[in-house]
Amino acid sequence: MAKQKRDRRLDRRQAEGRVLKANNVKTRIVAVEQRIPHALYGRIIRRTAKFVAHDEREESQVGDLVRIEECRPMSKTKRWRLVDILERQ
Repeated sequence: MAKQKRDRRLDRRQAEGRVLKANNVKTRIVAVEQRIPHALYGRIIRRTAKFVAHDEREESQVGDLVRIEECRPMSKTKRWRLVDILERQ
């Protein structure tokens, strides 16, 4: 039976978050908020993770809601790229 080759680009994780910083060239810091229930008490807890994302066209600004996607390592800390802007600030 022949093995089916899967396209790895389809398996990439995506996240939505707000742009916190746009100080560097083609680089954005994106805060992704995750709401999860506490394991014991059930209360909803907000967890925020910051990701360094690559913005090739430099079109996003601070406060924009963006979608980012996992990609190959572009630098020491940059492993995400900006896919599109969902809402402008």
